[in-house]
Amino acid sequence: MSSKVVLITGANRGFGESIVEQSLARGHSVVATAPDPQALVERYRDHPAALPVALDVTDEAQAHAAAMAAVDRFGRIDVLINNAGYVLIGAVEEASGKEIEAIYRTNVFGVLAVARAVLPYMRRRRTGHVINVCSVGGDVAHAGCGVYCSTRSAVEALTEALAQELKPVGIHVTVVAPEHFHTNSLDPKSLSASSRNIQDYRTSAGAMRQLAAATQPTQASDPAKLAAALIDLLDTPNPPTRLHLSPS
Repeated sequence: MSSKVVLITGANRGFGESIVEQSLARGHSVVATAPDPQALVERYRDHPAALPVALDVTDEAQAHAAAMAAVDRFGRIDVLINNAGYVLIGAVEEASGKEIEAIYRTNVFGVLAVARAVLPYMRRRRTGHVINVCSVGGDVAHAGCGVYCSTRSAVEALTEALAQELKPVGIHVTVVAPEHFHTNSLDPKSLSASSRNIQDYRTSAGAMRQLAAATQPTQASDPAKLAAALIDLLDTPNPPTRLHLSPS
């Protein structure tokens, strides 16, 4: 296994936190980013291979600053893991324009902003790997999370196009779709519910609202398993464009 420089978004909890821990444990250097990186700073203050950086993925200037900080510290970026994102629960009609724009800014435009900031450094070296952490919701949408699933479908399409565009310059691109892992993707920090609640949707989108409220304490499996699979992926000579991961 060769040591790599890995930039991770949404590194302060859930999958991101586990990916940081396992990357460092396996000898990689990590640029761990989050909108408020104070907890990361405190945790990795004395770790020579960890660089906590402030990054709100909706801020394109911060994305470029984070990429530059990574290169200034470690000389390169080998892997980008686009992990930041959140869930919006509610029927499509219930979601307001503001709520829809907000989730697209994070889940789609944020992926694009960070990729555009990092790719020039990868292209310069003719090597690299972009990993977009997505969801099985990108393939199969469900009532009550249609807007969220649409953002994941968009990322899947972007990933497929990027993989084709970057293959000639030696850069791999993979979309990872986790299923049924225990994360805090459904806690209040990672989940938003539409402010409107229309009674006509109580048995469809309403059922998803109830499920989201009840699922968090019992979600299956452990994000460390996903992290381990992702770290294994870093040393795969020809990684797949799509990777579906489940606990079983």
